[in-house]
Amino acid sequence: MPALAARVRETDVLQKAAPCDASHERTQPPFSTRDLRDAFGTFATGVTVVTGVRPDGEPVGVTANSFTSVSLDPPLLSWCLARTSSSVSAFTIGSPFAVHILAEDQRDLAMHFARRAREKFDADHNWRANPTPPEIADVLCRFDCRVRSVYPEGDHLIVIGEIIGIKRRAGVPLVFHGGRFGSFRAEVGSPGVDMEEVLRSAWF
Repeated sequence: MPALAARVRETDVLQKAAPCDASHERTQPPFSTRDLRDAFGTFATGVTVVTGVRPDGEPVGVTANSFTSVSLDPPLLSWCLARTSSSVSAFTIGSPFAVHILAEDQRDLAMHFARRAREKFDADHNWRANPTPPEIADVLCRFDCRVRSVYPEGDHLIVIGEIIGIKRRAGVPLVFHGGRFGSFRAEVGSPGVDMEEVLRSAWF
């Protein structure tokens, strides 16, 4: 009986673990990487620049449109960073970082921080190193955060940040869609909708 019980427990463990180890079952998807990028591009997003500081004190900044809200209580947000990015070391557990939501006239900043270059913080751009992480001026909103958790998935890292401060102003956001930048303006007479409130009150 003890041996049988042991085999039952072992089988139970294997059955529970099997769904988590399905890498050998991966098949080639019926679409190309280009198809996937174009499909993702049909979703219009805002544009952010995320700043942080590496352990050696060097500031980093990356353009990201993967930003999203996660939770109101506790206040959390998320964004994604490529595993191959040279900025990865700036976003370890507990590290401070900031998310800057860009305005429609800050397209050049989006392009500047999207490039792969070591020196992104130079005299030609309006930023402040203190307080750290670097602060980009005139953005629509800045979220000051600390890294709460990091989840590796695919070719990116999913960074969850705990929000510890907010600065914001009125303005028109920079929008990215179909590989192009643009802006957003609400329809005249369109009623305001609190989507967070809608989602909290909805039945799923």
